[in-house]
Amino acid sequence: MKHTSIKSLLKGAPDTPKDVVVKGWVRTIRTSKNVAFIALNDGSIIHNIQLVVDSSSEAFEACSKINTGACLCAEGTLESSQGKGQSVEIHCKKIIVYGTADPEKFPLQKKGHTLEFLREIAHLRTRTNTFGAVFRIRHQMAFAIHQFFNQKNFVYIHSPIITGSDAEGAGEMFRVTTLPLENIPRNPDGSINFMEDFFGKPTNLTVSGQLEAELAALALGNVYTFGPTFRAENSNTPRHLAEFWMIEPEMAFFDIYDNMDLAEEMLKYLVNNALQNCSDDLEFLNQMYDKELITRLQNVVNTPFVRLTYTQAIDILLEYNQEFEFKVSWGTDLQKEHENFLVAHHGGPVILTDYPKQIKAFYMKQNEDGKTVRAMDVLFPWIGEIIGGSQREENLEKLSNRMAEMGIDEDELWWYMDTRKFGTCPHAGFGLGFERLMLFVTGMTNIRDVIPFPRTPKNAEF
Repeated sequence: MKHTSIKSLLKGAPDTPKDVVVKGWVRTIRTSKNVAFIALNDGSIIHNIQLVVDSSSEAFEACSKINTGACLCAEGTLESSQGKGQSVEIHCKKIIVYGTADPEKFPLQKKGHTLEFLREIAHLRTRTNTFGAVFRIRHQMAFAIHQFFNQKNFVYIHSPIITGSDAEGAGEMFRVTTLPLENIPRNPDGSINFMEDFFGKPTNLTVSGQLEAELAALALGNVYTFGPTFRAENSNTPRHLAEFWMIEPEMAFFDIYDNMDLAEEMLKYLVNNALQNCSDDLEFLNQMYDKELITRLQNVVNTPFVRLTYTQAIDILLEYNQEFEFKVSWGTDLQKEHENFLVAHHGGPVILTDYPKQIKAFYMKQNEDGKTVRAMDVLFPWIGEIIGGSQREENLEKLSNRMAEMGIDEDELWWYMDTRKFGTCPHAGFGLGFERLMLFVTGMTNIRDVIPFPRTPKNAEF
């Protein structure tokens, strides 16, 4: 007989007892002379199913080998539960122990563990209620992203992970090389001879798929990327990872207003999808970690996003400047405290536009005032910036001049410049950090707790 997921078995009590097979890991076991009760979980749902093992059953003998963490296969009858807390239970006829867990060595016990400790055993933390919930939600959000764009007839583009360009122009990239580190080939002037390297030029892990997505959008219309990106930033804050995932749509014939509309629609779709499809996991996280989580999610779905220019935002912040650790003035980059203040001040998400060009990337479309660009940042409650985007500069001359101002070599991005020479058009796009979205949806406070195996400075374990 094939086994059935615990999620399916917990849907409701059967009219009559039925034979089932269930497989999973033991969360707890209580035994006495006459009966044993085993809480079993298979990861399909946050709830356990109770196995009842009577002393008269041949399965009772196997209970002596079972401890928290053991893996079992149980055969029995699914019946309405006589106890509180569950609708059904399984009365076991047979148990096969696939793998035992030494109670003296197994690090996950019934007592609570800190999230810091669980990061040290990331290979096992998925078996806890917390991380089972987080990663089921992560799966649902990834699925919902593809679902959203597919419904809108976007084309999914796989942008390269290895690149010869720095999309953000900010450096801090991981070098990709096959050169022998013990004997690096050098040119006569002492510089590294990258002609001897695998690609014949310096290459790195990508920080963004945006530029390649732009190329595709200028042929296919509306496209998006969803893949891993990397930044070699030596930062150990709760908001930074060296390896993270980005969703980056690019749309031909979109302006900044179309861009804002799409970003708001997508975020509301994703948050509502979580509320509809992850209710058990969200209720657990709401109870255990953040009593305001579900209310905050519902507020995002039900509240129109406020739209302000950067200049309007600065005017608001200047009224309260004495309250901030980092003082603001026109031209400064906003800190998280400023972003959180603006969100709280307006009672919900805020989209800021028209930033000073000196604090934004080279590819953003310049406004007629010569000082600002058509950038947009979406600010969320508690999380701060969750999306960054812009209308892209389609004018070749303006793009070329801006690159020269910022010291960016056109020759390295000749292919990007070609799109402004051959059939250029207005277009726009944005980037959503997947882990930032996960922080918001789960209420977790450290970005290391919303990705299975975090990569941070001095940490590449597992």
